[in-house]
This record gives sequence, C-alpha cells and structure tokens, in this order.
Amino acid sequence: MTKGGWQEFTSAASLQRPAEPATAPAPRAEQRVRVQRTKAGKGGKLVTAISGLEAPEAELKTLLKTLKASAGTGGTLKDGLIELQGDQVTIALEALTKAGYRPKQAGG
Repeated sequence: MTKGGWQEFTSAASLQRPAEPATAPAPRAEQRVRVQRTKAGKGGKLVTAISGLEAPEAELKTLLKTLKASAGTGGTLKDGLIELQGDQVTIALEALTKAGYRPKQAGG
C-alpha cells in the first residue's frame, strides 16, 4: 500500500539519463596523436604508446594491425591506447603519417 500517490523514482523512464548528442570524431589531420616510449607499469619492458586517437573501435583495430605488421612486433589496444612492444617510435610515426594522421613524438 502506498501512502499518498507520490512516487519519485519508480518508473524506468525516470531513471534514464538524457541522451547526449553524439559528436563526430575530428578529422585525422586535426587529431593530437602522441607517440612515446614508456616502461611505466610494464615490468621494466619498453613499449611504444600511441594516444589521442579518436576513431571507432573497428578502425583502431585495423590501424593496430597495420602498425604491428610494419613494426614486425606485437601490440595491443586498451581503452583507445595502442601499445606496441619495444622501441617502435620512428616506425609508428611513419605509419601514422601514411594513414593520414599528424603524429608527434612525446617524451624523451
């Protein structure tokens, strides 16, 4: 038995957040893509991290496949961050430039 008739959060519609308008990713030439060498959190192993890519998951996976093939090494995609095994900065910069991005080397 309900007291009164006032129910604030009972319908599923009242719990839904308003949909935010989807923004299209910036064109490849305008994205801030950073390529850097790092050892942080990798057990002392050197990896090349590529960040700042704004693209759908499927497009990032094909880019990762291209990068791994050109570098001849393994790699992974985690939360929009591409990691390549080893020091592959120059190879990644060249491959990203061919793909239409304007990458920059970050860090040392």
